[in-house]
Amino acid sequence: MAAADGDDSLYPIAVLIDELRNEDVQLRLNSIKKLSTIALALGVERTRTELLPFLTDTIYDEDEVLLALAEQLGNFTMLVGGPEYVHCLLPPLESLATVEETVVRDKAVESLRKISHEHSPVDLEVHFEPLVKRLASGDWFTSRTSACGLFSVCYPRVSSTVKAEIRQHFRNLCSDDTPMVRRAAASKLGEFAKVLELEYVKSDIISLFTALASDEQDSVRLLAVEACVSIATLLPQEDLESLVMPTLRQAAEDKSWRVRYMVADKFSELQKAVGPEITKNDLVPAFQNLLKDCEAEVRAAAANKVKEFCENLTEDSRETIIMTHILPCVKELVSDTNQHVKSALASVIMGLSTILGKDNTVEHLLPLFLAQLKDECPEVRLNIISNLDCVNEVIGIRQLSQSLLPAIVELAEDAKWRVRLAIIEYMPLLAGQLGVEFFDEKLNSLCMAWLVDHVYAIREAATCNLMKLVEKFGAEWAQNTIVPKVLGMANDPNYLHRMTTLFCINALSEACGQDITTKHMLPVALKMSNDQVANVRFNVAKTLQKIGTVLDSNSLQAEVKPVLERLATDPDMDVKFFALEAISVLALN
Repeated sequence: MAAADGDDSLYPIAVLIDELRNEDVQLRLNSIKKLSTIALALGVERTRTELLPFLTDTIYDEDEVLLALAEQLGNFTMLVGGPEYVHCLLPPLESLATVEETVVRDKAVESLRKISHEHSPVDLEVHFEPLVKRLASGDWFTSRTSACGLFSVCYPRVSSTVKAEIRQHFRNLCSDDTPMVRRAAASKLGEFAKVLELEYVKSDIISLFTALASDEQDSVRLLAVEACVSIATLLPQEDLESLVMPTLRQAAEDKSWRVRYMVADKFSELQKAVGPEITKNDLVPAFQNLLKDCEAEVRAAAANKVKEFCENLTEDSRETIIMTHILPCVKELVSDTNQHVKSALASVIMGLSTILGKDNTVEHLLPLFLAQLKDECPEVRLNIISNLDCVNEVIGIRQLSQSLLPAIVELAEDAKWRVRLAIIEYMPLLAGQLGVEFFDEKLNSLCMAWLVDHVYAIREAATCNLMKLVEKFGAEWAQNTIVPKVLGMANDPNYLHRMTTLFCINALSEACGQDITTKHMLPVALKMSNDQVANVRFNVAKTLQKIGTVLDSNSLQAEVKPVLERLATDPDMDVKFFALEAISVLALN
């Protein structure tokens, strides 16, 4: 009976426990998800003595069920009696941390890390630390990979003897025979280094880092690069050159492109970690090499970091380094053969203008922007257009319009309709960056021309574009600039253009408000109800339905209702259907 009422707390516990044993995976999964309900009903004593042993014994199940179980157990502390009994959760989680499926192991490790903070220092040494040791010396690589994620959470709160044992176990895992274990150790090296005392960072971690960075597997070496960031932030400046830099230089020139890619991807973080002096002497040449790398993925990752790298340089040498070392590489990348590289560069190159100032931007960067605006890859062009605002701040609108705007206009009239479509989508952004006067002077006529484009997708996008422009510039601007031109198309000999007028009224009515809609748009829509083309007439019915929500009841009753009633008797089936639908939606019957 309770189950029928949907009250979980009264759901028969015996049924839930039976479902844990059921052959149907979905039922077992549902029951696992209600585990906290079962535990609450059983009480803390029975949860510890009956439920947890039962769960530990039935660990052999579908991965989906085990994943749910690993997640549930991480929130079980209060259900077993609070922090003093939290160690009862370790046996089932230990079993889950050794299963074959990676996502289950990762979730079990996440839950173990969570409950480790709820152990007292004594419990940590008595219960948690032995678990970590068992996992670290397990026969299967699965348990050893799980152990790697647990060292850093227990190390800070145990005695120095136990700390020495933990360091030894971590050292063993870093030189494990199985690449998966070394990979797990490499991925946790930086995290473990952060909780170690500085003397052990120098004596233990550096040697492990050097070994992992020279591993035969590139998947291990690239994870060592990530650890490099954490290690470099921990060491004093004077030790970096001798302890970290040889390995980092080696990684930047690694034979595997994946390792070089990781260096490029982490470059800004590495730069902050090693400080300005080493950056100037070592990282600038390394960055140049990455920008010229033979693999496109590496060049793209490095190109993505150009702006950040330049921003992080010290002010006294920033301009010199950029002009002499970085800019020549950037100029080469503008005409790179790979579009992902050019696109990555286009997304950040505009940011250099704020760093280099007006004169350098005009002389060196504008030609590059122009080249990218004319690139055959649409993504490159759009990345430039979407970042115009930062160049505008540096060189001013006039300079920008003389150099870049002709290229934008050229794209707006491109023979390929997808290129025109892409420019339309960026028009509101451009309008916001350039301001209303400039927009009216240079770009307004383009926006109106798109409304009569021969491709429907362009006309549709142009209509949507007008709505966004009105939201940006306001109803008064719309009334003076846009509405008269749109309504003028109602008399166009081409019925497709007349229909565009209706689509524009649909889009603009809400943005323009009741007054403009009633005075200017409604009369035109009503007049078009007499159009000879049935497609136009049924679109009038749809438009009246759409703008009806903006109009007041007087206009609806006196002007809209008679027209819709007439259209409801139209000989064309579609016109009749949409007119009746509008009458029904607007409640005019």
